[in-house]
Amino acid sequence: MTADPGQPHRHAGDPSAVLDSPYAWFRLCMSLTVATIGSVGMWAIILAMPSVEQDFGTTRAEASLAYTATMLGFAFGNVAMGHLVDRFGVTPVLILASLMISGGHFLAAGAESLWFLSVCQGVLIGLGTAAGFGPLVADISHWFKKRRGIAIAAGASGNYLAGVVWPIFLRDAIDAEGWRAAYEMIGVITLVTMIPLSLFLLRKAPHLTETDEKVKAAMESPAVNAGLSPAMLQWLLIFAGVACCVAMSMPQVHIVAYCADLGYGVAVGAEMLSLMLAGGVASRLLFGLLADHIGGVKTLLLGSALQCMALFLYIPFDGLVSLYVVSLIFGLSQGGIVPSYAVVIREYLPAREAGQRIGLVMMATVIGMALGGWLSGLVFDLTGSYQLAFINGILWNFANMGIIALILFRSRPSKTALA
Repeated sequence: MTADPGQPHRHAGDPSAVLDSPYAWFRLCMSLTVATIGSVGMWAIILAMPSVEQDFGTTRAEASLAYTATMLGFAFGNVAMGHLVDRFGVTPVLILASLMISGGHFLAAGAESLWFLSVCQGVLIGLGTAAGFGPLVADISHWFKKRRGIAIAAGASGNYLAGVVWPIFLRDAIDAEGWRAAYEMIGVITLVTMIPLSLFLLRKAPHLTETDEKVKAAMESPAVNAGLSPAMLQWLLIFAGVACCVAMSMPQVHIVAYCADLGYGVAVGAEMLSLMLAGGVASRLLFGLLADHIGGVKTLLLGSALQCMALFLYIPFDGLVSLYVVSLIFGLSQGGIVPSYAVVIREYLPAREAGQRIGLVMMATVIGMALGGWLSGLVFDLTGSYQLAFINGILWNFANMGIIALILFRSRPSKTALA
């Protein structure tokens, strides 16, 4: 069989030959495992919160500060850890993160004040946990081309999978031994598992090992050009990330309280949240597959449009069954949005800057979730109803769609990228 003359020749030593290879899929599996283990810090504090409140004799709002600190550390960590991955590779960063997560849980277990617990959660646990999200997604993106969308989506599912696996384990541990013993157990587990697993990721990305400058430049070059400077495109994606997640946060943060206000109870709201997150996992994988066929920007715009539609559905439908259905629709719509940003960055911006640039947008999405959760609560306090809060989310969603549509309209294939 002769080679296709229209395609560049691939030989055994060609670094592009490892893209989408069996090793790349093995690396993805290892990355997903590390992310699932390392994301424990995002969920442990939620499960421990009632015990922490009782232990320190604080209010629920005061106990929640530890979770807030975790998310702030997580947001900043996506940028800081992403920058370190770009400079030193993913394995040293994951080893550092495992030490931070493990040490943070050990120190938190011995905390004698809520203030010290919050510092441990934010500075060590939150910052370390971030290494398993944006930075790890950026790393895995270097190993795929044809299947980059599904690879990024799968890699970004680690924190969702952690939310499925860890609560089941920690719930029983906290009930049996208390939250401090559970935290010590987390410290041991993360230390003895994350470091060995991270050693499987020592191999450097193909474009970092290539010696032919022309091939290296082609592999690093973006595949699509939006006719915007990298800085301008980065800022547009940051604003888009904030806007879409302000909208996304309305149901995710307030669905439990909304159900309680409607008289359905907290347990029903929790079930709807679980259903929403389960739909989010499926959505991430489905949208990842779609991104491999139509590109990141079109996938992102489609996801944003579907999320907007789902938000509209919450306004007229507040019956018990209809809320379950709408919550599932919302989960299936929004889950693939955040990973799509990573696909867009890899398509439009230089590969060597992927870690930091993806980290910036991931940070923006976390900020959007935090801002949106607060704004929805503020609107409810001012109006006594969640109806205007849903409308507020819809308006932010329109802003996101406008930015993404602008990028799509200006997009042209790049002439410098490797075919």
